[in-house]
Amino acid sequence: QVQLVESGGGLVQAGGSLRLSCAASGIIFGIDTMSWYRQAPGKQREMVASITSAGSTNYADSVKGRFTISRDSAKKSVYLQMISLKPEDTAVYYCAIFYGSSRSYWGQGTQVTVSS
Repeated sequence: QVQLVESGGGLVQAGGSLRLSCAASGIIFGIDTMSWYRQAPGKQREMVASITSAGSTNYADSVKGRFTISRDSAKKSVYLQMISLKPEDTAVYYCAIFYGSSRSYWGQGTQVTVSS
């Protein structure tokens, strides 16, 4: 019943900025963690950033200082503001929500391509 839809991906030059959005539909309640993951071709999926329902954030070392994750005031969506983008940031970015350890929901992904 829960659906996550990412948007905001695209092609940017190195040093540019991009803002990803993830809109949730369906009823979401309780303690949750919303996260952005990314996966480049031939590479493992990695966690980029996460934010809990209490507002606690966590970032991969590779994006600290450049990416900012946030949730809207109604906890209906999550955003990833990306600045100073590098070619190595190129990947498909996925939004996910986790309820404890038993359930997770994933978006379809949005492509981010950073040219040099």
